[in-house]
Amino acid sequence: MKIGILQTGHAPEGMVELQGDYDNMFEKMLDGHDFTFQTFSVVDGEFPSTPQDADGWLITGSKHGAYEDHAWIPPLEDLIRDIHAADKPMIGVCFGHQIIAQAMGGKVVKFDGGWSVGRTEYTIDGKQVALNAWHQDQVVELPHGADVLGHSDFCANAVLAYGDSIWTIQPHPEFPAASVDVLIRTRGKGVVPDDLLATATDRLEQPTHNADMARHMAQFFKNKARA
Repeated sequence: MKIGILQTGHAPEGMVELQGDYDNMFEKMLDGHDFTFQTFSVVDGEFPSTPQDADGWLITGSKHGAYEDHAWIPPLEDLIRDIHAADKPMIGVCFGHQIIAQAMGGKVVKFDGGWSVGRTEYTIDGKQVALNAWHQDQVVELPHGADVLGHSDFCANAVLAYGDSIWTIQPHPEFPAASVDVLIRTRGKGVVPDDLLATATDRLEQPTHNADMARHMAQFFKNKARA
Protein backbone atom coordinates (compact mmCIF):
# COMPACT_ATOMS: atom_id res chain seq x y z
CA MET A 1 0.00 0.00 0.00
CA LYS A 2 1.41 3.36 -1.04
CA ILE A 3 1.07 6.27 1.38
CA GLY A 4 1.44 9.77 0.02
CA ILE A 5 2.88 12.11 2.64
CA LEU A 6 1.78 15.72 2.19
CA GLN A 7 4.55 17.62 3.95
CA THR A 8 3.36 21.00 5.19
CA GLY A 9 6.46 22.14 7.06
CA HIS A 10 10.07 21.31 7.83
CA ALA A 11 11.51 20.18 11.14
CA PRO A 12 14.08 22.34 12.97
CA GLU A 13 17.68 21.58 12.10
CA GLY A 14 18.39 19.88 15.41
CA MET A 15 15.44 17.55 14.93
CA VAL A 16 16.44 16.73 11.35
CA GLU A 17 19.90 15.72 12.57
CA LEU A 18 18.38 13.32 15.11
CA GLN A 19 15.36 11.89 13.31
CA GLY A 20 15.09 13.34 9.82
CA ASP A 21 12.41 15.69 8.52
CA TYR A 22 8.71 15.31 9.31
CA ASP A 23 8.10 12.86 6.47
CA ASN A 24 10.96 10.65 7.67
CA MET A 25 9.44 10.52 11.16
CA PHE A 26 6.19 9.13 9.80
CA GLU A 27 8.00 6.63 7.62
CA LYS A 28 9.85 5.34 10.70
CA MET A 29 6.66 5.38 12.77
CA LEU A 30 4.76 3.27 10.22
CA ASP A 31 7.67 0.97 9.35
CA GLY A 32 6.89 -2.74 9.38
CA HIS A 33 3.36 -2.46 8.01
CA ASP A 34 4.19 -3.14 4.33
CA PHE A 35 3.74 0.48 3.27
CA THR A 36 5.71 2.34 0.65
CA PHE A 37 5.92 6.13 0.82
CA GLN A 38 6.17 9.12 -1.47
CA THR A 39 6.55 12.64 -0.12
CA PHE A 40 5.00 15.68 -1.76
CA SER A 41 6.43 18.83 -0.20
CA VAL A 42 3.29 20.93 -0.55
CA VAL A 43 4.82 23.65 1.65
CA ASP A 44 7.31 24.11 -1.22
CA GLY A 45 4.61 23.94 -3.91
CA GLU A 46 5.02 20.26 -4.80
CA PHE A 47 1.61 18.59 -5.23
CA PRO A 48 0.41 15.23 -6.54
CA SER A 49 -1.43 15.19 -9.84
CA THR A 50 -4.55 13.44 -8.51
CA PRO A 51 -5.79 11.65 -5.37
CA GLN A 52 -5.05 8.43 -7.26
CA ASP A 53 -1.29 9.01 -6.93
CA ALA A 54 -1.39 7.11 -3.61
CA ASP A 55 -3.58 4.53 -1.89
CA GLY A 56 -3.75 6.61 1.29
CA TRP A 57 -2.69 10.08 2.38
CA LEU A 58 -1.06 11.60 5.48
CA ILE A 59 -0.73 15.32 6.21
CA THR A 60 2.10 16.34 8.54
CA GLY A 61 2.52 19.03 11.14
CA SER A 62 3.85 22.50 10.41
CA LYS A 63 4.94 25.73 12.08
CA HIS A 64 2.36 27.53 9.93
CA GLY A 65 -1.26 28.26 10.79
CA ALA A 66 -4.05 26.82 8.66
CA TYR A 67 -5.64 30.29 8.54
CA GLU A 68 -2.48 32.03 7.32
CA ASP A 69 -2.17 33.50 3.83
CA HIS A 70 0.17 31.12 2.02
CA ALA A 71 -0.08 30.30 -1.68
CA TRP A 72 0.00 26.53 -1.04
CA ILE A 73 -2.90 26.42 1.44
CA PRO A 74 -5.88 26.90 -0.94
CA PRO A 75 -4.68 24.16 -3.35
CA LEU A 76 -4.04 21.90 -0.35
CA GLU A 77 -7.62 22.44 0.80
CA ASP A 78 -8.83 21.60 -2.71
CA LEU A 79 -6.72 18.44 -2.67
CA ILE A 80 -8.14 17.44 0.73
CA ARG A 81 -11.67 17.74 -0.60
CA ASP A 82 -10.71 15.81 -3.74
CA ILE A 83 -9.15 13.00 -1.67
CA HIS A 84 -12.30 12.83 0.42
CA ALA A 85 -14.49 12.74 -2.70
CA ALA A 86 -12.31 9.94 -4.08
CA ASP A 87 -12.90 7.99 -0.84
CA LYS A 88 -9.18 7.55 -0.20
CA PRO A 89 -8.11 7.12 3.45
CA MET A 90 -6.50 10.23 4.90
CA ILE A 91 -4.84 10.97 8.24
CA GLY A 92 -3.93 14.43 9.51
CA VAL A 93 -1.61 15.20 12.43
CA CYS A 94 -1.48 18.58 14.25
CA PHE A 95 -1.48 21.07 11.33
CA GLY A 96 -2.85 18.20 9.23
CA HIS A 97 -5.69 17.78 11.73
CA GLN A 98 -6.42 21.51 11.52
CA ILE A 99 -6.19 22.02 7.76
CA ILE A 100 -8.49 19.06 7.09
CA ALA A 101 -11.08 20.53 9.47
CA GLN A 102 -10.77 23.93 7.81
CA ALA A 103 -11.01 22.47 4.30
CA MET A 104 -14.13 20.56 5.30
CA GLY A 105 -15.88 23.65 6.67
CA GLY A 106 -14.65 23.91 10.27
CA LYS A 107 -12.84 26.77 11.99
CA VAL A 108 -9.25 26.93 13.24
CA VAL A 109 -7.98 29.75 15.46
CA LYS A 110 -5.00 30.74 17.58
CA PHE A 111 -6.49 29.55 20.85
CA ASP A 112 -7.01 32.17 23.57
CA GLY A 113 -6.19 29.55 26.21
CA GLY A 114 -2.57 29.42 25.10
CA TRP A 115 -0.28 26.47 24.42
CA SER A 116 -0.23 22.74 24.99
CA VAL A 117 3.32 21.37 24.94
CA GLY A 118 4.96 18.11 25.92
CA ARG A 119 3.44 14.94 27.31
CA THR A 120 -0.33 15.39 27.63
CA GLU A 121 -3.12 13.06 28.72
CA TYR A 122 -6.00 12.53 26.30
CA THR A 123 -9.16 10.48 26.38
CA ILE A 124 -9.38 8.70 23.01
CA ASP A 125 -12.16 6.22 22.31
CA GLY A 126 -12.80 6.09 26.05
CA LYS A 127 -9.18 5.22 26.96
CA GLN A 128 -6.49 7.33 28.62
CA VAL A 129 -3.66 7.97 26.19
CA ALA A 130 -0.48 10.00 26.71
CA LEU A 131 1.01 11.75 23.66
CA ASN A 132 3.32 14.67 23.01
CA ALA A 133 1.67 17.95 22.03
CA TRP A 134 3.05 21.16 20.56
CA HIS A 135 0.37 23.62 19.51
CA GLN A 136 -1.52 26.80 20.20
CA ASP A 137 -3.91 26.61 17.24
CA GLN A 138 -7.05 24.54 17.69
CA VAL A 139 -10.13 23.38 15.81
CA VAL A 140 -12.89 25.31 17.58
CA GLU A 141 -15.81 24.69 15.21
CA LEU A 142 -16.41 21.23 13.79
CA PRO A 143 -17.09 20.62 10.12
CA HIS A 144 -20.34 18.94 9.17
CA GLY A 145 -19.93 15.18 9.47
CA ALA A 146 -17.00 15.26 11.89
CA ASP A 147 -17.24 13.15 15.04
CA VAL A 148 -15.11 13.82 18.13
CA LEU A 149 -13.23 10.68 19.19
CA GLY A 150 -10.77 12.25 21.60
CA HIS A 151 -10.19 15.25 23.85
CA SER A 152 -8.05 16.62 26.66
CA ASP A 153 -8.80 19.16 29.37
CA PHE A 154 -7.16 21.76 27.12
CA CYS A 155 -8.32 20.63 23.67
CA ALA A 156 -11.96 19.68 23.17
CA ASN A 157 -11.56 18.46 19.57
CA ALA A 158 -8.29 16.54 19.77
CA VAL A 159 -9.25 13.55 17.61
CA LEU A 160 -11.78 13.70 14.78
CA ALA A 161 -13.22 11.19 12.32
CA TYR A 162 -15.13 11.84 9.12
CA GLY A 163 -16.91 8.60 8.35
CA ASP A 164 -14.46 5.78 7.76
CA SER A 165 -12.17 7.69 5.39
CA ILE A 166 -10.58 10.49 7.46
CA TRP A 167 -9.00 10.28 10.92
CA THR A 168 -7.14 13.25 12.42
CA ILE A 169 -5.32 13.96 15.66
CA GLN A 170 -4.06 17.17 17.28
CA PRO A 171 -1.03 15.85 19.24
CA HIS A 172 2.07 14.26 17.69
CA PRO A 173 2.28 10.46 17.94
CA GLU A 174 5.36 10.67 15.70
CA PHE A 175 7.26 12.77 18.29
CA PRO A 176 9.42 10.94 20.81
CA ALA A 177 10.84 12.85 23.78
CA ALA A 178 13.87 13.94 21.75
CA SER A 179 11.62 15.85 19.33
CA VAL A 180 9.97 17.76 22.16
CA ASP A 181 13.38 18.51 23.67
CA VAL A 182 14.54 20.06 20.38
CA LEU A 183 11.35 22.14 20.11
CA ILE A 184 11.75 23.39 23.68
CA ARG A 185 15.28 24.56 22.87
CA THR A 186 14.72 25.92 19.34
CA ARG A 187 11.11 27.06 19.04
CA GLY A 188 9.86 27.33 22.60
CA LYS A 189 11.95 29.90 24.43
CA GLY A 190 10.42 33.36 24.21
CA VAL A 191 7.29 32.01 22.55
CA VAL A 192 5.84 29.43 24.95
CA PRO A 193 5.54 30.49 28.62
CA ASP A 194 8.50 29.36 30.72
CA ASP A 195 6.37 27.40 33.18
CA LEU A 196 4.91 25.27 30.36
CA LEU A 197 8.38 24.62 28.98
CA ALA A 198 9.61 23.62 32.44
CA THR A 199 6.72 21.20 32.90
CA ALA A 200 7.32 19.72 29.44
CA THR A 201 11.00 19.29 30.26
CA ASP A 202 10.17 17.51 33.52
CA ARG A 203 7.94 15.07 31.62
CA LEU A 204 10.40 14.18 28.87
CA GLU A 205 11.26 10.80 30.37
CA GLN A 206 7.66 9.75 31.05
CA PRO A 207 6.24 7.11 28.67
CA THR A 208 3.82 7.83 25.83
CA HIS A 209 1.49 5.70 23.73
CA ASN A 210 3.19 6.48 20.41
CA ALA A 211 3.49 2.81 19.43
CA ASP A 212 -0.22 2.21 20.08
CA MET A 213 -1.12 5.18 17.88
CA ALA A 214 1.21 3.95 15.14
CA ARG A 215 -0.59 0.60 15.09
CA HIS A 216 -3.95 2.36 15.07
CA MET A 217 -2.97 4.57 12.14
CA ALA A 218 -1.59 1.66 10.14
CA GLN A 219 -4.75 -0.34 10.76
CA PHE A 220 -6.89 2.62 9.72
CA PHE A 221 -5.17 2.71 6.34
CA LYS A 222 -5.40 -1.04 5.88
CA ASN A 223 -9.04 -1.30 6.91
CA LYS A 224 -10.08 1.35 4.43
CA ALA A 225 -8.00 -0.22 1.67
CA ARG A 226 -9.79 -3.55 2.21
CA ALA A 227 -13.26 -1.99 2.32
